[in-house]
Amino acid sequence: MTAVPAENTPLQRGLITVCVMLATVMQVLDMTIANVALAHMQGSMSADHEQISWVLTSYIVAAAVMTPPTGVLAARIGRKRLFAIAVAGFTVASVLCGSATSLFELVVYRILQGAFGAGLVPISQALLLDTYPREKHGSAMAMWGLGVMVGPILGPLLGGYLTEVYSWRWVFYINLPIGVLALVGILAFVPETRRVRSRGFDFFGFALLSLGIGALQMMLDRGGSLDWFASVEIVVEAVFAGLFLYMFIVHMATAEQPFLAPGLFKDRNFAVGLVLMFVVGIVLFATLALLPPFLQHVMHFSVLTTGYVMAPRGVGTMVAMVLVGRLVGKVDARWLILIGLGLTSLSLWQMTGFTMYVDTWTIVHTGVTQGFGLGLVFVPLTTISFSTLAPHYRTEGAAMFSLVRNIGSSIGISTVVTLLGYNTQVNHASLAKGITPFRSMLQTPWLPEAWDWSTTAGVIALNDEVTRQASTIAYLNDFVFMMWLTLLSAPLLLLLGSARRGEPVARRP
Repeated sequence: MTAVPAENTPLQRGLITVCVMLATVMQVLDMTIANVALAHMQGSMSADHEQISWVLTSYIVAAAVMTPPTGVLAARIGRKRLFAIAVAGFTVASVLCGSATSLFELVVYRILQGAFGAGLVPISQALLLDTYPREKHGSAMAMWGLGVMVGPILGPLLGGYLTEVYSWRWVFYINLPIGVLALVGILAFVPETRRVRSRGFDFFGFALLSLGIGALQMMLDRGGSLDWFASVEIVVEAVFAGLFLYMFIVHMATAEQPFLAPGLFKDRNFAVGLVLMFVVGIVLFATLALLPPFLQHVMHFSVLTTGYVMAPRGVGTMVAMVLVGRLVGKVDARWLILIGLGLTSLSLWQMTGFTMYVDTWTIVHTGVTQGFGLGLVFVPLTTISFSTLAPHYRTEGAAMFSLVRNIGSSIGISTVVTLLGYNTQVNHASLAKGITPFRSMLQTPWLPEAWDWSTTAGVIALNDEVTRQASTIAYLNDFVFMMWLTLLSAPLLLLLGSARRGEPVARRP
């Protein structure tokens, strides 16, 4: 596929960048904008907690499954045409989500939304890399990364405001004007690439990867409620996930025209970058999935207040993006990534000190620190990962980057939610052992009137408080888990080669 020439005028680059950013923000925003509105959707659809979680995971899984074909589809039908179809389909699916009248309809429309939106991020990334010359790739990735990172961070704020002021349906309707503007800009300013009709499509490889990811996500989503491997369903899903993913790897290594080119993974920087991006996906999206319920259920914040408290995280990310855009190419990207991972770990360590009465300032400044740290990681990691990758792998490589981030986010969300439920039960049992009417400090004169042992309402209220305490400890355990995960990923930086200014884009043809 012929790349878009880098010799565009500054005005052309600016217009293309605006179109790309609109599409990127729209897609990434929808990965988290629904988080704070889930409780309202649950009530509107008469769904339980497990059922309503499919509103989040169905979108992520559909995006993960449909991301890898982006490179092939762009080559077959043209990148501009695919970009326009994806934006139009995503916008229509968003309107359908807002008009859904049942949980089944909402999940189906979210799957469509994820499927159409899957190609938006990798196409945007590849388009910017081809639009800007090599020496400006750092700045281009900083602008693109701003949309990718700030989108999910600002999602809770926008979702909270729209839900509180209007209704949860507007978290989907908001995509209509953004999508229309992006589509008009794409049709007007983005140049088309040469179509390669001879490029085949590996349907067998695509089917294996899709089934493997789908089985894995089903196992993770339903494992907690079905007691994991004590359930036949979970065992079957685990076997299918392992089998299909193993078959996909073997097929990729032996097929003449595999679904994903093995050459992608022969580039050391790109391969290590995928692992680090997987960790970033876990930390970013899992944290964003945990904080809204912690603030609303434990601290009793309103939906709108939750959005306001989480919004400053985006400020930290934006500052980091502006700073890193000036530093990439002048400072070794590995140092920037290391500092970013360190700040992210620091913020997670600070979050392990949260209590049910933690002050708002503590929540805000830990969020800013984490947002700044992740902002320092994202752009240098993207730049160094693609610095040695052959140009003809860019679209496919960008698709893999998005796939790994999506899989990381879905696995991360499922893991921390499962750990949250399990640890809440364990902590509740541990705390409840010491709650008896025979302890002197738990005698009626010392207890609040609402916890009166002699009444049923008092016992229920006391149990609710124990559950709240147990849940708080479980949230802190999740923060500890993500802190160690971030710290343990740092040694992988030793495997990355430096990407200096002026270095060729690829070391091989």
